[in-house]
Amino acid sequence: MQKSWSGYPAQTQLQGSPYFAEMQVKRIVLSSRPGTNGEPVPENFRLEEVTLTPDLKDGDVLVRTLYLSVDPYMRCRMNEDTGTDYLTPWQLSECLDGGGVGVVETSRCSACAEGDVVTSFNWPWQTHAVMKGGGLQKVDPQLVDGHLSHFLGAVGITGLTALLGIREKGHITSGANQTMVVSGAAGACGSLAGQIGRLDGCVRVVGISGSDEKCKALVEDLGFSAAINYRQDDVSARLRERCPDGVDVYFDNVGGPISDAVIAQMNDGGHVILCGQISQYNKDVPYPPPLSAETQEFLQSRSITRERFTVLAYMSKAEAALLELSRWVRSARVKVLETVVSGLENMGGAFCSMMRGGNIGKQVVKISD
Repeated sequence: MQKSWSGYPAQTQLQGSPYFAEMQVKRIVLSSRPGTNGEPVPENFRLEEVTLTPDLKDGDVLVRTLYLSVDPYMRCRMNEDTGTDYLTPWQLSECLDGGGVGVVETSRCSACAEGDVVTSFNWPWQTHAVMKGGGLQKVDPQLVDGHLSHFLGAVGITGLTALLGIREKGHITSGANQTMVVSGAAGACGSLAGQIGRLDGCVRVVGISGSDEKCKALVEDLGFSAAINYRQDDVSARLRERCPDGVDVYFDNVGGPISDAVIAQMNDGGHVILCGQISQYNKDVPYPPPLSAETQEFLQSRSITRERFTVLAYMSKAEAALLELSRWVRSARVKVLETVVSGLENMGGAFCSMMRGGNIGKQVVKISD
């Protein structure tokens, strides 16, 4: 019997048929939730094997998963209450989902053909899945020179978050001698945001990250002006040294004491781009977490804007933004860093590692070739 990539029986029906050979697929479910103020552990996730029913209805497609994304916002989805109005919680013992990219193997959807590369924000953590073709976005591999994982990062929702966050909330003006600071700078979004800030006109871009290796990558590989290791350095002192003219734009990925230190050195009329608060995600607090009275007073006294940014509110601008990101990436004006692990069984471990800062750039999991 012919075998597929996974070792299970390959599909035998032609495109457009409502049936494909019954197959066993692997999936990841949520086995337990982290305790209050608790860090996630791999044991919160469970690998299962289930039978995929051989039946496609009109509009359905069978997809094979190529890459899956793990992202900080998913920590909120592990709670019964996500603390936001735009995220739904993951349910116990149900298949998890998030950003994913894959290839269509069988289709009963007029918009999707066999062999199409497609992506979705709500891709199930499965090796194969039956999905509604209307909910998938067809993508052109040439936009990423064949690096399909980039559709989950630099030329996907992560890149959109960095670019549109800066354009909509950063108010960068070329020639204005502005300084930008990025926290979580070696992560998926921060590593892009710093480069985009420089391209858009900031004369100085300083990144904050958690290791010397990451700091080196920011400066030598990505073109940051300087980098600060918050685990070893006095952040406030180093900021004064690296940002002698103060801070005009702050791309905030972490929150907490690091953000307090950056905000304390911001100039009048500065702008905080509130992208994420990863340092606070394991705590039972609302999003965005409340600021200290001192920091709040400083923001008000300096007329510094700090507004929550949700990229989904700007999707009307996504098509043009993705084309711009694609041009930058293909021309190497924006460089992409990734941390890739292989195997669906490693999804939980990859997520937990990312939450501890174990990644440089975008953390993705390769599921199949």
